[in-house]
Amino acid sequence: MNARPLRSWLLLSTALVLLSACSREDAPSTPTSTAPTYLAVARGRIDVEGGLLKLGASRNGVVAEIKVTEGEQVKKGQLLATLDSELAQLAVAAALTEQRQVQIQAKQLARQLKFAEQQASRLTAAAKAGAGDSQSADGAHEAAERLRDEIEKTQTDAEVTARKLTAARYELAQRSLRAPVDAEVVRRLIQPGAAVSAQSGPAFVLLPNQARIVRAELNESFTGAVRPGMKAEVTDDSADGSVALTAHVVRISAVLGNSTLEDDALVRANMRTVECILAFDQPAPPSLRVGQRMLVRFGP
Repeated sequence: MNARPLRSWLLLSTALVLLSACSREDAPSTPTSTAPTYLAVARGRIDVEGGLLKLGASRNGVVAEIKVTEGEQVKKGQLLATLDSELAQLAVAAALTEQRQVQIQAKQLARQLKFAEQQASRLTAAAKAGAGDSQSADGAHEAAERLRDEIEKTQTDAEVTARKLTAARYELAQRSLRAPVDAEVVRRLIQPGAAVSAQSGPAFVLLPNQARIVRAELNESFTGAVRPGMKAEVTDDSADGSVALTAHVVRISAVLGNSTLEDDALVRANMRTVECILAFDQPAPPSLRVGQRMLVRFGP
């Protein structure tokens, strides 16, 4: 093979390699995407202010009737269930009877007083005219005074019977369970015929119709970085986090406690957290359920 063509081919190949290297060095570098940075990350759960409402019987008795079912929407004051109330109704009837008796007695005394005052006036006028004696007039005035004392005592009796009636009606009302707020009946824990008492636990569990909030457990090391009003990103802890909701910090508790959302018992016992309450910037979607675990990213 001729040496000159071979040397020319080698020089051409070297030049092509150098040009290729230069073109790669001159090409602009592609920017790499960076993940967003957060000031703090915490676990949380969906809740409402005050949590679920547990209603129990305030009196001992037997469940007579249940008016609602699980999943039903109830209004404030709506009747949920009643206990046996025969004795309470008898107490109300007795108090009403006693009150009527006192009222009748007061009317009779009022009529007697009117007659006694008229008689005392006539006898006094007759005594002044010399047609009667003053002793009879004085007796009539004394009788009218005694009637006034009786009427005053009757007024006191009327107040007592009114209080008895109020107490009897209150006891009767305690035999009924009513919804204290607009809510959804989450659980019904009693059956007709069941014996209940104030110590037997809740009869109904209600979910108040209030805005959803997030209760986040913020590690104590992040308490200085998070403050009220700070924005946060809230995602489902069990999902990939592709759907994020915006929220803001409402308040941060002043009390430290152990974590309740960590799965590891050892971590739960040793981690000190502070409760952080967040409100959603927009109404939370119906898919969010109370108790659902969420991941909260604060800041930047």
